[in-house]
Amino acid sequence: MKAVVLFLLAGLAEIGGGYLIWLWLREGYSSLLGLAGAVALVSYGIIATLQVFPDFGRVYAAYGGVFIILSVLWGWWIDKKVPDLNDLLGAAVCLVGVIIMLLPRN
Repeated sequence: MKAVVLFLLAGLAEIGGGYLIWLWLREGYSSLLGLAGAVALVSYGIIATLQVFPDFGRVYAAYGGVFIILSVLWGWWIDKKVPDLNDLLGAAVCLVGVIIMLLPRN
């Protein structure tokens, strides 16, 4: 359960930070949003290292699937872009990849 919470927090920090920087650079919002985005992205890097699993590559590979799901949801909720069938299929394939971290090892 801790792994799931950390993945969700890391995803929100990474996507939220990137989104704030997007708003600053692409939409002309205040540079304070860019600074807040940078802080969120640094927070993401710290949160991701709190995982209890020992393998960096596997943790980040599994996180990639979670990140994609969260990105689709972010686009739906924040940008009001309803995911189409291809978005959902692609996200489902990526989510299956999260098993890389969860399956038992020898």
